Amino acid sequence: MLKAELFIDSSNGKGRGVFTNKAIKADTVIEVAPVIVMSAADRLLLDKTLLHDYIFEWGKMKDQCCMALGLVSMYNHSYKSNCEYIMDYETETIAVQTVRKIKPGEELTINYNGDWNDPAKLWFEAD
Repeated sequence: MLKAELFIDSSNGKGRGVFTNKAIKADTVIEVAPVIVMSAADRLLLDKTLLHDYIFEWGKMKDQCCMALGLVSMYNHSYKSNCEYIMDYETETIAVQTVRKIKPGEELTINYNGDWNDPAKLWFEAD
């Protein structure tokens, strides 16, 4: 499931990102995407490639990883994200849901730390 108003466009200084051409209410699920689950051994290989920046830790023990299909891997990071992602290990899906009202033309972002308001520094930031 993917809301029709979502689209990919250039994001200021971040490459491409996910945007909306319509207003979206708070607490709206905007996407539910299947994932491809991979083992810890696969993750070691993926960490040596560009795909490292597009995979998610997976599983209750975070001992696996996954590649989300749909637009999920295209959402840019923000510490003050306007969306959050919810992992469903049983159905092997990731849902993206708004945490506040979104304006038309606004970029949709997630916090790569998992919790939409987690301020912990990420791997790609300089110390």
